[in-house]
Amino acid sequence: MSEAATLTKKDFVSDQEVRWCPGCGDYAILNGVQQVFASLGVPKEQFVLISGIGCSSRFPYYLDTYGFHTIHGRAPALASGVKIANPDLDVWVVTGDGDGLSIGGNHLIHAMRRNLNLKVLLFNNRIYGLTKGQYSPTSEPGKKTPSTPFGSLDEPFNPIAVALGAGSTFVARTVDTRLPHLKSVLEAAHAHKGFAFVEILQNCVIFNDGAFDHIAGREVRDDRLVDLRPGEQLTFGKEANKGLRFTPDSIEVVASEDADTWDSSRPAGARAFRICQGSEHEDLPVPVGIFRAVERPVLEDMIHEQIGQATESLGEGSLESLLAAGETWQVD
Repeated sequence: MSEAATLTKKDFVSDQEVRWCPGCGDYAILNGVQQVFASLGVPKEQFVLISGIGCSSRFPYYLDTYGFHTIHGRAPALASGVKIANPDLDVWVVTGDGDGLSIGGNHLIHAMRRNLNLKVLLFNNRIYGLTKGQYSPTSEPGKKTPSTPFGSLDEPFNPIAVALGAGSTFVARTVDTRLPHLKSVLEAAHAHKGFAFVEILQNCVIFNDGAFDHIAGREVRDDRLVDLRPGEQLTFGKEANKGLRFTPDSIEVVASEDADTWDSSRPAGARAFRICQGSEHEDLPVPVGIFRAVERPVLEDMIHEQIGQATESLGEGSLESLLAAGETWQVD
């Protein structure tokens, strides 16, 4: 039996004191990630966690793996370099709605477009927590914060729509308080060969407490969330007696037996776009689960194949020869 097969959650608990506010949703996510890492059958030394700046970005300190706490918004760029340099590593990025979708938005969408085999967890609490409660790219219109005292006027990003539009080959959403669902989504993301984006709805108890209670609270979540399970019907409700059906112009609520079957493998992803665009305050439930899971060539594989072909035809080459090639100048 390999070392990886005997790992437990405790093997991924670091010796660092966890410094999040009591009750923060990050604790639940950390617990889920540690459990999933232990179950994947991957040697511990192959995991690398890379983060930017924010409360979520303290993650690398709290898992006993290799990690890199980088600069604001640049985690996808650093992770891309790590993965290309050593494709055998299991590289995960932890970011937030501010770090990932504001200053880091450009790095994130290009990593998606390139389809590196990276796993990106975006903790969405709809607020800047580390800097004391300013509104973020996902804050709802009218949100009053220290930086928007009269209410935000911005239209927020929909992280799922951003990922679908940028070409992420795996797109999913889960909730910090639903541990079994969180773990199943993370396992599916890991199994995917290519870029995997997971939005995690996460509660900030200090600056945006209860941001998702109206859809994910214990009393309402059965009626307000619909789980996108590939190959299964789109059913929801406390009695699992309701479902969703697509029409040419809308999505309608029907009896569970009349619900459509979800297909996350559609390359165009038109239904994924449609179902992720609904308002949380409409009659339709909010989708969680797997929106898209499609296959496409992976960038690091193509890079190493190209390097191999060039080496075979041109030889190894050398940096010294490259620097001395072409026009050169001698300075006396």
